[in-house]
Amino acid sequence: MALKDTLLRIFTWWNGQTMSLALYTARQGQRVGMDDDGNVYYRAQGPLIDRSVGTERRWVVYNGYADASKVPPGWRSWLCHNADVPPSEEAYTPREWQKPHVENLTGTWGAYRPKGSQLSTGQRPAATGDYAPWTPGD
Repeated sequence: MALKDTLLRIFTWWNGQTMSLALYTARQGQRVGMDDDGNVYYRAQGPLIDRSVGTERRWVVYNGYADASKVPPGWRSWLCHNADVPPSEEAYTPREWQKPHVENLTGTWGAYRPKGSQLSTGQRPAATGDYAPWTPGD
């Protein structure tokens, strides 16, 4: 591991797992499964009980940038203790209304800019004259 990678793992949490999480996962973690994006899911081994989250501690090690919206619905329900059985141990099929992950593009050139937005390309539509400003006497 290069010095840059080591420093990033020590001082940042958004570029994958930190050094402390890697040590905790190596000591206490039991690998449960992996999703299609490469995120790896763990549960705590042994008698560790975290009263704030229920009877066992569950966590995810993201593949790349840590973005909670990258967790699929089946794994999200398991992480939040809404399901007892992880999707890797059952035949989970997403519902037809569940969409695949799309990265949040706000603040980038790929952000959604509706027609009429000052940031969109092209000309803004002309004012139609149907706007009447508020006056105190109304």
